[in-house]
Amino acid sequence: MNKDTWKLEDIYQNQEEWEVDFRQIETLIDKVEAYQGRLGESADTFFTALDLSSQIQQLIEKVYCYARMRRDEDNSNPTAQALFGRAATLLNRVDTALSFINPEIMELSGNTITIFRKEHRFSLYKHYLEDILRQKPHTLSSAEEQVVARAGEITRTPDEIFKMLNNADLTFPVICDDKGNEIEITKGNFISLMQNKNRRVRRETFQAFYGTYRKLENTFAAALNAGVKRDIFYAEVHRHQSARTASLFADNIPSAVYDSLVQTVRSNLKQMHRYMKLRKKILGLDELHMYDIYVPLVDVEWQIPYPEAVEILKKGVAVLGDSYGKVLAEGLDSSWVDIYERKGKTAGAYCDCIYGVHPFILLNYQNNLDSAFTLAHEMGHAMHFYYSDKNQPFIYSQPAIFTAEVASTVHESLLMEHLLQTTKDPRKKIYLVNYYLELYRTTLFRQTMFAEFEQIIHDRAENGEILTAQFLKEEYRKLNTAYHGEEMIIDSEIDMEWARIPHFYDAFYVYKYATGLSAAASLVHQILTRGEVAVERYISFLKKGCSDYPLNLLQEAGVDMTSPQPVQDAINRFSGLLDELEKLTA
Repeated sequence: MNKDTWKLEDIYQNQEEWEVDFRQIETLIDKVEAYQGRLGESADTFFTALDLSSQIQQLIEKVYCYARMRRDEDNSNPTAQALFGRAATLLNRVDTALSFINPEIMELSGNTITIFRKEHRFSLYKHYLEDILRQKPHTLSSAEEQVVARAGEITRTPDEIFKMLNNADLTFPVICDDKGNEIEITKGNFISLMQNKNRRVRRETFQAFYGTYRKLENTFAAALNAGVKRDIFYAEVHRHQSARTASLFADNIPSAVYDSLVQTVRSNLKQMHRYMKLRKKILGLDELHMYDIYVPLVDVEWQIPYPEAVEILKKGVAVLGDSYGKVLAEGLDSSWVDIYERKGKTAGAYCDCIYGVHPFILLNYQNNLDSAFTLAHEMGHAMHFYYSDKNQPFIYSQPAIFTAEVASTVHESLLMEHLLQTTKDPRKKIYLVNYYLELYRTTLFRQTMFAEFEQIIHDRAENGEILTAQFLKEEYRKLNTAYHGEEMIIDSEIDMEWARIPHFYDAFYVYKYATGLSAAASLVHQILTRGEVAVERYISFLKKGCSDYPLNLLQEAGVDMTSPQPVQDAINRFSGLLDELEKLTA
């Protein structure tokens, strides 16, 4: 068995087993559809329908995720594409078949639900039912919801167009590295090339990379425009004020949390500008360009092969206890991870978990510190999934994204704190402090900038205007200018960066990275200063999955995200790191 790839056989040994579950879902769809219009008949009928729904959702997660991961191994594989296509179609059938349940629950009288819920077997569904009733003002009739659900296969089209453009159709140019070797630019090696100490390599990589996107700027703009229109369609159909309100509603997040993040970061942009000025000074540049933003401030050869990254991560999270460390080690040794870049493989990184199996992680590992932190990030998700899976029933096993990003960032922060404590080489120390600053820049400042961009493009589309490539480039440029300050030359190529961001096809997702970092910074401080009590509280948080709303779960873990304080605390940590960098480079 190849240890460098994930073991999808843990889900299905072969396609025949996949076909069995595929057919089982079709059978269960017929069964659950027989309950349409009958949920109020009796407690038995109501419970059976809920149980069938849970069975179907658990199976479709397994069938769909397996097919998607097979496709992600090689997007050019026609067999995998066909398998995924069938899974996507079945997912749409499932959505349609189950779409009557929530509206019917909402149509039941309060007295009927109260009587049903008195039975012990319904205790499992307490939070689930409360959350459904919360959605009543935004839910259509059963027939209307079925029509909306049937549109799902069409409304996923913008995402699929973007993925095929970005992962299969784009071909990037070849450049010469600092040693004269020809290197084909890929999405996987882009950041590594942008960290090259040779400025020509960085500049040519930057220009060639974004120049490739510029050639298809109108196609990317049309895809994003369609994706935003999709967001607005669902928001309007479900009677939300806006696409943003609809997105935040899912996690029961007040709009004030989003606005507070943007306002707090905006009011502290002077710290970001200070960082740009310091970077320019340390690099000894007359002009600081966008292609200078990733290069390390010191010349440190720090290659981190994957096995070494695994060992460092184990040590970094050791503070979370022996039991936690044992699970993490077993996962890394048991083919949870598809490690290296391959032609046709989906770019980037993600973690999925199949309930009753285990988490799966896709990486495109390059031998550098950035990839080591990506591993830490995705393993943070994996551990969250693992603990949730083991301690929650299926319906509460999938952590909300809002809390999931906290767990992933706790991992990154613990890894960094470990490296800062154990690294003695002064140049590596500078490298690490700068890397930590980059974590804050890319996760807190950059993702908040993305959040602003999402707000701008949705506002424009909600006013009935088209998102043209020219508009997208202009607005993106304005934001880059505001966030990076006057010390930074905003090169025209960066105007196309919006075209390569997959999260823009998942409405108002990215702000959760910024809030996640803020919450994680608070939790890590508690873990490192309060010891076992804080660790136990954190593990308890991981175990709770989505059994309550994200803000409540974080409150129990010791973080109040309704206050601007966690974001301000994170910015204060960023400022402190700038102080440290100034001392180290004085």
